[in-house]
Amino acid sequence: MPTSPVRNFDAYPHHTELPPRSRERFTPAPSPLSGKPRGEAVRTADGRELILRSVEPGDVTAIQRCFKRLPQEDVRRRFMHAMSELPAPMAQRLCRIDPELEAAYVLIDEAVKPAELRGVGRIFVDVAANTAEFSVLVEREWTRIGLGALLMQRLVDECRRRGLDEIWGYVLMENRPMLQLCKEMGFVATMVPGEGSTAQIRLKL
Repeated sequence: MPTSPVRNFDAYPHHTELPPRSRERFTPAPSPLSGKPRGEAVRTADGRELILRSVEPGDVTAIQRCFKRLPQEDVRRRFMHAMSELPAPMAQRLCRIDPELEAAYVLIDEAVKPAELRGVGRIFVDVAANTAEFSVLVEREWTRIGLGALLMQRLVDECRRRGLDEIWGYVLMENRPMLQLCKEMGFVATMVPGEGSTAQIRLKL
């Protein structure tokens, strides 16, 4: 898989289109945004627009609202067990990251008030192993339009920027869209011993 250029994603004064699913998924749009948004504007194929930026401490309530909108099936796929709501301490922890050991990107929908979080991707770095575990979650109504791929590519780029050797994660076998996406990106899947329903997927960097 070709290596994407390393970039700083905190302040982008341009749009990024979401082209059809392929190895070359994302290309800059020719028209710049007016003003200076706190992130990178992402326009979907059906015309919806989101802001891609790093997670911030002020995202706590938005991430809790996003969690409440998730079907329990999606919650179980992401957290490997059922949860009816995201406790405040956990939400605060997810929004106040240690930049030395973590990175997290969120997709913010500013077309509604209050602004809503539609997707999040993050890595947790294992310094001793020089690898990172990833997680990606996109709200169901915003899936299958390339946002999961966008978040995953940002995480891969971030791992390469940090000089890590590998990015990996656990995915339930029933989560076929995520397994297919990772396969397209070059990840290799192996079954977790004693866990017939879970695969560990890895990408050497």
